[in-house]
Amino acid sequence: MYSLRRYLRLAAKGNPTALLPLFAPADAIVTITPLGEELRALGPSLLSRLAVQRFLGYLAAQRDRLVGTRRGAPVRPELVARYGYDVKFASHALRLAYQGLEVVRDGRLTLPMPEREREHVRAVKRGDEPDLAAVLAAIEAIESEVEDRLRSGRTPLPAEPDRDRVSAWSVQAHRRHWGWSAN
Repeated sequence: MYSLRRYLRLAAKGNPTALLPLFAPADAIVTITPLGEELRALGPSLLSRLAVQRFLGYLAAQRDRLVGTRRGAPVRPELVARYGYDVKFASHALRLAYQGLEVVRDGRLTLPMPEREREHVRAVKRGDEPDLAAVLAAIEAIESEVEDRLRSGRTPLPAEPDRDRVSAWSVQAHRRHWGWSAN
């Protein structure tokens, strides 16, 4: 559980885990308050090229764990024995690649993921893709497109999130919650 300030800091930095709830479909939400609705409305203001960089960073960490280059990475020998590689790390890296591409290309995050991409991620996670090299090639191809879009500016995203809007909303939300007047 995070304070609102901490959560907004993570989301403004582009943390994928913090951003995802802001884009969950309405029918997947069990309970929401008016404050929660306002927070979800801020989602687009938090997306930026900075967020895409974070998706790429998380993707790289998952890939490093997958191929064993990250020191101290937990190993799932049962998955490697069963499928030939850690399908969990592979599916997370692929998911992050697809989501980063959607954010950089379209300036939005669709949840659940579009069917084609979602099924590809699920197939990897189920171990239906026996060739690790093919999975890595798919991840690298998507990652290259994301990086190219960032380099060339082919994205609708601003460089940074709209911190002024997010900060103003945060102050107002805290004041309302604690019953403080604007005076």
